[in-house]
Amino acid sequence: MPRLALTVIVFATALLAGCDVVVGALGIESPEKVAAVREADGKAIGGACRHAGRAIEDCYALNKKAEKASVFAGWRDMNDYMRENKIEPVPPQLATQVANAGGKAAVVDAEPAKPAAASDKPAAKPSPEGGKPAKRESAKAHDS
Repeated sequence: MPRLALTVIVFATALLAGCDVVVGALGIESPEKVAAVREADGKAIGGACRHAGRAIEDCYALNKKAEKASVFAGWRDMNDYMRENKIEPVPPQLATQVANAGGKAAVVDAEPAKPAAASDKPAAKPSPEGGKPAKRESAKAHDS
C-alpha cells in the first residue's frame, strides 16, 4: 500500500508540474499574461496613432477599449522616436470613423491620395506611320 501511495504522489506531482502546459492548451490565460497583452496592444495603438499624425485625444476616441495609460505611453514613445529621427507623419489613406459630440459615428475622409494625372507623364508622340506612338529611346540613369 505505501508503494501505491508513493506512485500516486509522484504521478500527481508530475501532472501539477505541467499545469501551465495544460492550462495553455485549454486556452485559459493568467491575469498577468492578459494584462501584458493589453498593455502591448495599447502601446501599439498609441504608436500607430502618432505615426498616422493623430492627436492623442482622437486616438482615445477611436480606441475606447484600449487602456489610456498604455496608449499614451506608445504615443509618447513614437513621438520621441519620430522627433529624434526626423520622421514625418503618414496620414491615413482610408476613411475613418470619428465619434462626434452627439455620440454617433461620422465618416470623415482622410486626405485622399493624389491620382496620377495625365500631365505628370508626357504623352507619347504619334509617329507619322499609322498613328502609332513612336518607340521611346532607352533612358539613362544619370548624365555624368
